[in-house]
Amino acid sequence: MKALAALIAVVALFGSVQLFHSGAEGRTADESAQSPGDYRLVANGDEASCAVKRGTEVAHGLSLLTVTANCHRVLPGIERAKFWREQDDGTVTFSANGIDPIVTFGVADGDGYESYAPALPLLSLAASSD
Repeated sequence: MKALAALIAVVALFGSVQLFHSGAEGRTADESAQSPGDYRLVANGDEASCAVKRGTEVAHGLSLLTVTANCHRVLPGIERAKFWREQDDGTVTFSANGIDPIVTFGVADGDGYESYAPALPLLSLAASSD
């Protein structure tokens, strides 16, 4: 447990240093497109859904994540997720520690993402229109 707390502190410190050095004026159009936002997580074609929020980027590709309490109905254990990691290939993972994925998404044919790990339930993740 102490190791997890230390890891989170290091990630937060690293991210704040990166934000301090890069500043808002250093953002590119691509980074602006990846800004924090609200998303809807849906299981198997509207069987269950919940809200997630991608928060502040704390390191390159790693952002804070807020998962609503009812997300356990969509995928048990996902309520532990605290980080959103976006890889260079466009895949996205949610994790509790910034490293070990709870769920992994690939880019969907349309807007948003579809999960491929775990295999079931199939999840979709799309920007919320609320």
